[in-house]
Amino acid sequence: MAEDADVIVVGAGLAGLVAATEITDAGKRVIVVEQEGEQSLGGQAFWSFGGLFLVDSPEQRRLGIKDSHDLALQDWMGAAGFDRDEDHWPRRWAEAYVAFAAGEKRGWLRAMGHRLFPIVGWAERGGYDAMGHGNSVPRFHVTWGTGPGIVEPFERRAREAERSGRLIFKFRHRVDALQVTNGAASGGVTGAILEPTNAERGKSTSRNVTGEFSLRAPAVIVASGGIGGNHDLVRQNWPKRLGAPPQHMISGVPDHVDGRMIGITEAIGARLINRDRMWHYVEGIQNWSPIWPKHGIRILPGPSSMWFDATGTRLPAPLFPGSDTLGQLQYIMSTGYDYSWFILTQSIIKKEFALSGSEQNPDLTGKSWRMTIKRATNKGAPAPVEAFKTNGIDFIVRDRLEDLVAAMNQLSGDNLLKLDHIRMQIEARDREIANPYVKDAQVMNLHNARKYIGDRLIRTAAPHRILDPAHGPLIAVKLNILTRKTLGGFETDLDSRVFGQDGQIIRGLYAVGEAAGFGGGGMHGYRSLEGTFLGGCLFSGRNAGRAAAKAVG
Repeated sequence: MAEDADVIVVGAGLAGLVAATEITDAGKRVIVVEQEGEQSLGGQAFWSFGGLFLVDSPEQRRLGIKDSHDLALQDWMGAAGFDRDEDHWPRRWAEAYVAFAAGEKRGWLRAMGHRLFPIVGWAERGGYDAMGHGNSVPRFHVTWGTGPGIVEPFERRAREAERSGRLIFKFRHRVDALQVTNGAASGGVTGAILEPTNAERGKSTSRNVTGEFSLRAPAVIVASGGIGGNHDLVRQNWPKRLGAPPQHMISGVPDHVDGRMIGITEAIGARLINRDRMWHYVEGIQNWSPIWPKHGIRILPGPSSMWFDATGTRLPAPLFPGSDTLGQLQYIMSTGYDYSWFILTQSIIKKEFALSGSEQNPDLTGKSWRMTIKRATNKGAPAPVEAFKTNGIDFIVRDRLEDLVAAMNQLSGDNLLKLDHIRMQIEARDREIANPYVKDAQVMNLHNARKYIGDRLIRTAAPHRILDPAHGPLIAVKLNILTRKTLGGFETDLDSRVFGQDGQIIRGLYAVGEAAGFGGGGMHGYRSLEGTFLGGCLFSGRNAGRAAAKAVG
């Protein structure tokens, strides 16, 4: 039987698009199979903030940030904490990716028209020693145009290849099986054709079957994403080191991100490793205008909000906003509750609250300098933040602390918060804030942040007392666990070729993006430095596309 293409790519997210366009650039024919409709092209990357991890970039140097490959690799390894026998390939991928981020990544994207916002963000700041978790310097480069801006170059290249006949999209085609011949995934894919949909991007779609399909190619690239929309699977793989899984979670991804293709690929003998390594956020808020089921948004916080667990006890150092996502998750789950609280002021929310997601950042997504400048000059917070403050069920706004705490107890229904305990901790912090010489580690962190011009301009409020009425009203935010990324995945070599359970490469089978733990089966190890998920899709997709094109002759 004749082959339908040189390579089949399963999934039309960012990693799949990158792989497909690299294949067509090499003159090969590719079919991209996607269970969702054409409106979902770009997958999760479309919804992202567009953050990219870059090392020693011109943007950093212009802001006086001194970065290097060695410092970035030190930070990566301190964050990853590789400690397993199966971490051989994840470590190799980590080393290769940091070299990519310090080398050709920026230039490769820029040649396609990609551009960056000039202020570099400082994510995952850590707070441990020099060899521990965290970015020693700001490295979070925001795409000008956010998620759509990172998808656009690859969508454009894919459409050009489609017009030339080298690329065919098969939307609403759900893969149900990989065809294995003589131990190789060279038989292609089979599956079901789903009824057409005009549902809005991200909305749940029908699974009604209208037909079947079979496609043949000597190579298949699995680019199907992770499991964040499948809470049962998240709980099933939840790491014991973090205690019992949360009873209540909200979703940072649509419900079609269900891990189904991971199971199908594992069924043919592909080796899935580090499935208990995950990246879920603890600053999740319920979307007051949801697009998908249990739709949550992550707050990207500056360093000033006071953070309390469900019982009203301040989180310990260095678990401050923006410091250590996994450490915060571990601590919060140890309390026996799956939520926590920010307490802050209007001055803090105005300067420090950003919301993750392209749809929550119309200024950056729409590439509007006029709107972006208003972030620094407006009296209020950015419009999407003010909308959440007004409409979001997790936000409480009051003038007096006693009224705020009473409303917090009413919202949680647990009645765990004691006014005197909360007041004592806030007043103790407030006594430290006016003095440049302090012992409160969060206040030290705040002063450190304001030494960086990017933070001082748009991300860190001027130090002030939380209980100072001039900076009011007071605001409390109930924070939920927000599912997001799978850090483990299929074990692959540096060409993204998948290993079988016997330790041998399964010929013709590749895995990229989140399905491969962003490379190797988990190049992040236990923790992410942020800006590395899109980058992992770019890097693994590029490697797989080039390797597959070469392998099929």
